[in-house]
Amino acid sequence: MLSKIMPLSRIVMILAVAAMVIGIVFIYQGVSKANMITGQMREEGVSTSVYLGNASKPGDIIDSAAEAQQAADRVREHRHSLAPNYAALGRYNPGNQTHLSYTQALNLENYLYMGVFALGFTQAVTVIGVFMILVGIALLAVWAAIRKKKAAEVKVKST
Repeated sequence: MLSKIMPLSRIVMILAVAAMVIGIVFIYQGVSKANMITGQMREEGVSTSVYLGNASKPGDIIDSAAEAQQAADRVREHRHSLAPNYAALGRYNPGNQTHLSYTQALNLENYLYMGVFALGFTQAVTVIGVFMILVGIALLAVWAAIRKKKAAEVKVKST
């Protein structure tokens, strides 16, 4: 009976190894991309004063998803104090200081929200990688149990 299951055990083992390799790749990609994004945020040097005002220390820069979220929300508030939406500006005139300030705020806001999204996505990829490794370990345990059962069956038959 168990000999019919043995080809299935090979498939389980292959899936286990594949899940673990994919998990390692996901973790590597998630961590490396998160490091790259935070490095680029540090390089850009957007000060936490965007959302903390004078309470921030000189040199404090936005380099995390939480800080980027707070800053983006604050920039959005300030942008809405210039105009409730882009259409309310009327025909765009780059010589108009309000129009220019509004579009600069919109650009910074989008940059910060993109950072929030990207860092959240890298966290999700990393967690998926950890899950894949756990699934691989569970599949290896199933494979080992089948192999152990097969070895016991062969031993019983030989005696």
